[in-house]
Amino acid sequence: MRSYHHSVRENLRLALDTIRTHKFRSFLTILGVLIGTTTVIAVTSIIAGLDKQLVDVAQQFGTRTLWVYKLDVGAMRRMTREERLRKPLTYEDAMAIKAECPSVETVSVELFTEMGEFGLPPVTARYKGQTMMDALFVGATPEHLRLLNATQADGRFFSDAEEDHRRDVVVIGHTVRERFFPHADPVGKTIFVDGRSFEVIGTLTKFKSFLGDDQNDKAIMAPYRSFKRLYPEAKDNFICVLVKEGKMDQAKDEVTELLRRRRHVKHSEPENFGISSAESLIGQFREVISTVALVMVVVSSIGLLVGGIGVMNIMLVSVTERTREIGVRKAIGARRRDIIWQFLLEAMTLTAFGGLTGILIGWLLSLAIRTLVPSLPSTVPLWSVITGFSVATGVGLFFGLWPALKAARLDPIAALRYE
Repeated sequence: MRSYHHSVRENLRLALDTIRTHKFRSFLTILGVLIGTTTVIAVTSIIAGLDKQLVDVAQQFGTRTLWVYKLDVGAMRRMTREERLRKPLTYEDAMAIKAECPSVETVSVELFTEMGEFGLPPVTARYKGQTMMDALFVGATPEHLRLLNATQADGRFFSDAEEDHRRDVVVIGHTVRERFFPHADPVGKTIFVDGRSFEVIGTLTKFKSFLGDDQNDKAIMAPYRSFKRLYPEAKDNFICVLVKEGKMDQAKDEVTELLRRRRHVKHSEPENFGISSAESLIGQFREVISTVALVMVVVSSIGLLVGGIGVMNIMLVSVTERTREIGVRKAIGARRRDIIWQFLLEAMTLTAFGGLTGILIGWLLSLAIRTLVPSLPSTVPLWSVITGFSVATGVGLFFGLWPALKAARLDPIAALRYE
């Protein structure tokens, strides 16, 4: 056993000596492996960071929320003509869900003037001499606070009485508060939204967001009926459903069946509305990510293949260069196995070194991304480090096998004669 360990240690020392002697050649040999491993580490770190951030945001919403809209929430594709022409959901649809679906605890409704290709159209808000051009103005029912991905910061949310009497009051998001009232209490102040005056009665905490700033932080919320009085043509309703504990699947089925009936969807036709949950959004995101991961695997595989061919090429050159050395080793009693291990360990040391360098560069890239672009989180998962190193070493084993076998098969007498 000791002689085996001694042999491995001796071969490893020989391999490191060869790498030290031919530094530049060794660097060029491992370049492909280095690039492949760096790609794997950098991309998986971004993917892992985004996935963690999305799951955090989804968990903040909780596992009891359904979002119902005329389109699929979070669908990452262009709208079809049928989707563009869809009728909006109505306030009555929301009330029917609340009244007729046994698995539903409560429902809130948001009303917009219209939803464009790039989200809600911004409005201009003013307070004293300050102007905010990118505020988002929506109407919401009093239950909406229970379904938000944020909590009350100052003041309060509007009441049923303010909703019924169409009061000109608003609750403002974190960004609006920061812009207009960085050092003052906003409650009781009057702001102008789209040219109309409103009293601020409350503020919201910062929304947990995916990829940096959340647009909802720029929201100014008025009671649903106040908003409807100001914009009678507004018809775009976004329904939020709070589901009873453990009844998510039943609630989804009940809401789907009710809306199909109310929107006169035939049995053979697909739904003309979208129902989403935190889990479905995570699922959609992971589908996109799996495509990115596949591209990453192809790119890194090309790098590793090029690196592997480079290793095989250099190892074959190395066998030719050291033919006499192999002859001498065989003449003084080295077995075929010793020769094979000598060259295999050299190839594996080369690619393992390339893999370790790639892991280090990938980790530094991940650190740089996290520092320079805080909204793009990146965290290097341990499995990607282990995989990167294992694959890099495996490339050396696979591509070093033929040169090692070639070296082991050399005839010692012919090898000693080689000039």
